[in-house]
Formats: sequence, structure tokens, C-alpha cells
Amino acid sequence: MANPIKFGTDGWRAIIAEDYTFANVRACAQGVADYLREAGLADRGLIIGYDTRFASEDFAAATAEVVAANGIHVCLCPKATPTPVISYGVLAHKCGGGVIITASHNPGNYNGFKYKTELGSSAPDETTAKIEKYTNRAVAAKKIERLPLDEAIKQKTVEYIDLDAVYFNQINKLIDVEPIKQAGLKVVVDSMYGAGSGYLKKLLSGGKTEIVEIDCERNPLFPGFSRPEPIAANLAQLSKAVIRRKAGIGLATDGDADRMGIMDENGVFLTQLQVFALLCLYLLEVRGEHGAIVKTITTTSMTYRLGELFKVPVYEEDVGFKNVAPVMLREKALIGGEESGGYGFRGHVAERDGILANLYFLDLMVKTGKTPSQLLAYLYEKVGPHYYERVDVYFPEEARQAVINRIKENLPKAIDGVKVVRLDTADGFRFILVDNSWLLIRFSGTEPVLRIYSEAGSTVRARDMLDFGRKLAGV
Repeated sequence: MANPIKFGTDGWRAIIAEDYTFANVRACAQGVADYLREAGLADRGLIIGYDTRFASEDFAAATAEVVAANGIHVCLCPKATPTPVISYGVLAHKCGGGVIITASHNPGNYNGFKYKTELGSSAPDETTAKIEKYTNRAVAAKKIERLPLDEAIKQKTVEYIDLDAVYFNQINKLIDVEPIKQAGLKVVVDSMYGAGSGYLKKLLSGGKTEIVEIDCERNPLFPGFSRPEPIAANLAQLSKAVIRRKAGIGLATDGDADRMGIMDENGVFLTQLQVFALLCLYLLEVRGEHGAIVKTITTTSMTYRLGELFKVPVYEEDVGFKNVAPVMLREKALIGGEESGGYGFRGHVAERDGILANLYFLDLMVKTGKTPSQLLAYLYEKVGPHYYERVDVYFPEEARQAVINRIKENLPKAIDGVKVVRLDTADGFRFILVDNSWLLIRFSGTEPVLRIYSEAGSTVRARDMLDFGRKLAGV
């Protein structure tokens, strides 16, 4: 392949042993080294971390060897580390950037190469475009520097760094965990065999609250679910564990712990849109903070009603936290969120943090004395009922244009009898209806998947809109 490495929504991801090879990972590392020099960031060094996927530590070591050979100091994580811990580490240690070997929520046969800026946030398109250019230039020229890891460690060009302490210190500045520890909650935590294993237990142990962990060992096959994505379809074990243990809540993090999921006290999944609205309500009402909300186009319209109630602006951006982060920084936003379950917060790194988001949700429960289902009812009292559905459909890449053409040729004027008042084509096809319900059809930025989303005033209607979307796309 002449140009095999293409950076998507959040870095480069590919199937292990097909495109995701040591040779291509080393090429990405060379691209990062060239970018750091060009950007004047090389002297600040680079943090490299990894998740629990197959051979992630070996791909991280290969990355470190290349970057070190280019004369750039590397801080290498000694164990699987969550993405938000690494992102904050980049900011706290004032490094030039960060690389994380992870495919996040993708299936187990994938791995990936995420790049974080010197702010610890997702890289904007102009940055990844440069890294991509330098990466493929290195492939074409077959010019990739390499210094064996043992030698790089001897020369202290590569040093191991454990980021847990600095991250825990930051968390304790953002939230007083003591009331949560002493609340006497029973919490089931599902880290989905990912890098987030043990972190919530470490933060909340030593009090009356009981933390029960499941799926906490390393298993790159992710048995029991197709991918480590904290959505309802993948959290049956968490639901059963909550019911069996009579727990007050179930918490989940994805493969690299930058996303989260919530199971209520009845083993019922709270959608990512419901959780985002509840976190906004927590910050605005319970904590009494004031600031903008930043959402992606796939995230709930409940935020607009909350914005009206609390007199704060709401900004809407394209999918991808790389689009959310700059607005969060520019507006000093209170919270930024996306439909995937990734939420970032003011005072922290402008990036998703599934660990902190879970802690904030527990704090919301403790401070209000409400269960998750009671919190949802309380939210709906304020903003009205909103129900969300999503379906992912795999398709052959060569069929992409045919799907696009089918939709363009059959643009509806109404869906389920409700008038379409606006069509947004910034990222796919989003149909906004007169009653503020919406349907979105878009392609994934990381894999050959067509995603169809809907939000409406009832579950039945949201599902009907989803079916309409599938028929419209011909999938």
C-alpha cells in the first residue's frame, strides 16, 4: 500500500498484523519525532503510554526506541495506564506531547496510535495532518531512526514514569472523595478488561463504600462482548452483577478509560445522553458552577434546555473531542461531552476522563441522596423526557458512495409524520424535526461502520426513527 497510514477522528487505528505492524508503528513514531522538531516542542520530551491490548507494551517500546533515537527524551509508562492519566501527565509534566498505544473502544483485533498535544488534549486536524505527512514520508524514504530500548534507558534518553500519583493528586483537588468513601454505597465497577482496572477502587477504598470489580484482569480478547465500549449491549454482566449484589449503581470504563457508562440500581443502562445531561445538572445546580456547555452534534438536545434554565451558552461541534477541546479552552467551558460517553471538565485537562466522570456521578448521588433512576426522573422534571437510540452497521468500504447517493436522492421532508425543519450535512446527514427530535446518519471516523442515531420523546419513536434511517441508507 502506497499510503497505508491515515489518521482519523482520534489518531490512527488498524487491524493488528495487517496494517498495524511494528514497521508502521515505528513510522508513526518517526512522524511524531519529525513533527515535534518542526513545532519546536522536541526539547520538552514526550510521554508514551499504552493500554491492555495484545502487545501494546511492545508497540509502546518500539515507539520509544524511534523517538529516543531522534534525540527526544521519552517518559515511558511502566504499566498499562488510562488515557486520561497520560493526558493529564503530559500537561502536569509540561511535555511536548504524548503518544498512547490504544484502540480505545474498537474490537480486540485492532490497536491504535493516539497523539496528544502539549495541552494533553486530542490533536487538531492540522497537527495530525502534519504527523501523517511525516509518517508516510518516513515509510517512502525507509528512513526511520531506532535506538534499542536497553541502550536508550542506559543513556537516560528513555526513563520510566508512573503517572498515578500526580493524577490522583489532581483528582483530589477537583473533588472531595471522602464523602463518597463514607457514604456506604455498594458500587460495581466494570473496567471491561481495560486500562482503567483498579483506579476507582484505589480512589474510593478505605471507607464504608464497597467497590466490587468485574472484568478487571487483562484479556485482549475482551470475552463476553464484541468490543470494550461501555454501551448497553456490552454491559450485560455489569447489569447482572448490580442486580445480584443489590448494588446502588454500576460504573464502567472503556478500553483506555476515557469513556464511561452507568447502570442504575435496577440494572438498567443510562444512555450516554442522559448521563451527559445529568453531569451538566450536577455541575450547574449541585455544585453551583457557571459556564458554557460544549456538545457534539450526536449529543442530547437536553443541554439546550439546561442552558436556558441556568442561563449558560451551549456550543455545538462536529463529532470528535478534537473539535470539543478547542472550544472548551476558548470559552473556559464547564463541561464538554460527546455521545460516545466521553466527557471533559473545566479545571482539568481539556480531554475525556471516564474515571473523573464516574466520580462526579457518584458525588451527584451522594449530594442529592438520590438513586440513578431517581436522578433521571428529576432531570426529566426539568427538561422533559428524551430517549436515545443508536445502531452501528458494518459495510464494505466500496459501498460508501452508494450509501451517500441513496440518502441524497431520497431526502425526506418528514419522518414518522413529523416535519423536517433543518438538514445539517456538516458530518453526515442530520435531520432536525419540528418537535426538536433528530435523526443522524454518519460514517465512523475510525472503522468501516455506518452509525445511525436518534433522539425523541419516547423510546418507541426513537426506535422507529432509527428504522427509518436504516431504510433510507439502504442498510
